[in-house]
Amino acid sequence: MAMLVTAPASAGTTLGASAAEKGRYFGTAVAAHKLSDNTYVTILNREFTSVTAENEMKWDATEPSRGTFTFTNGDRIVNHARQRGMAVRGHALLWHAQQPGWAQSLSGSALRAAAMNHVTQVATYYRGKIHSWDVVNEAFADGSSGGRRDSNLQRTGNDWIEVAFRTARAADPNAKLCYNDYNTDGINAKSTGIYNMVRDFKARGVPIDCVGLQSHLSNSVPSDYQANIQRFADLGVDVQITELDISGSNQANVYASVTRACLAVSRCTGITVWGIRDSDSWRTGQNPLLFDGSGNKKPAYTSTLDALNGGGTTVPTTPPTTPPSTPPATTPPPTSGPGGCTATVSLDTWTDGFVATVTVTAGASAITSWRVTIPLPSGATVTNSWSATTTGTTGTTQWTNVSYNGTVAAGQSTGFGFQGTGTVTGLNPTCTAG
Repeated sequence: MAMLVTAPASAGTTLGASAAEKGRYFGTAVAAHKLSDNTYVTILNREFTSVTAENEMKWDATEPSRGTFTFTNGDRIVNHARQRGMAVRGHALLWHAQQPGWAQSLSGSALRAAAMNHVTQVATYYRGKIHSWDVVNEAFADGSSGGRRDSNLQRTGNDWIEVAFRTARAADPNAKLCYNDYNTDGINAKSTGIYNMVRDFKARGVPIDCVGLQSHLSNSVPSDYQANIQRFADLGVDVQITELDISGSNQANVYASVTRACLAVSRCTGITVWGIRDSDSWRTGQNPLLFDGSGNKKPAYTSTLDALNGGGTTVPTTPPTTPPSTPPATTPPPTSGPGGCTATVSLDTWTDGFVATVTVTAGASAITSWRVTIPLPSGATVTNSWSATTTGTTGTTQWTNVSYNGTVAAGQSTGFGFQGTGTVTGLNPTCTAG
């Protein structure tokens, strides 16, 4: 699944909208029980274009008894996000912590079989709903060795991470597959150990698409933070900042520095902060987030938004595994519908697949809603979409705005996207606006 996020009409005035202008997402970790908190949900819906479940998709939450899967709380988060056009990061399929008691009692081949069944079942259940999975979380040791962490999973054999990624790819061929860890923000022994693993995986065809830097920081960011992001990107994987929170009196400046570093590397595809308000943070008393306990924007919010609006590279749109066999194509000139809007489509295509990025532009007057009709050629099928609601997956498809991108000022643009299978050489959209 390509990591594509399009800009709402309020581009530049919220974190998600500003990040989307650069082709990136700006997300947050979400707890299901807080979705009944009006202040929390108001900020979530206004500011963010991606969500990560804090705990609701981990092993102990999704498979509390062996072979019995429970997705109620995970679904609550996923449904909230998808109904509002937000993307979802899956966190995490395998981790040495927060394992259910029954898994902790297993070892060797029995644990390996149970772990891979867990990956298969959870990734299959959420197939088509997750833009990126943290397939393996925190499997490397701190310190100077650069080696693996000792855990019950590691003791099943050194190939367990590779097998987990191959299993996840089979369960969900379109999700980005990530390795995620902490204390890896600069170039150090731990991040180099991970770098060497990723380089080996890429050389041997092990399916890995991205690396997550958690970036739990205090008062400063490593001087080689951007260089570290760049060296992973140079291996041919995306980098996602997955759990950002920053404590200390220099908080606003550090948030801005992290944001600018991500914007400077085209394959740094998004930022997720680990919580919304300081009162929601796991770092109790450290106030490391962008909103205070009452939901007010902090100076760190302003510095982050300013950094997002300051510029950066645009993320290329690429399929997750197979390079495009043809260069990006554009549709014929846009067709204007009776409501005063136009739509254009940019395509990335590869063998038997494509990603379409659709730009909706208001005419001489502002619009408050839009509908785009796109006929698909025979054999083409939509498999995933973002920032729009669709009617139909084959033949003539219709796409309507979601809550945050229906209102578009005169002459301004918003957009959406979708991925599909089949051969597509050109699309002719028609736009109707209200």
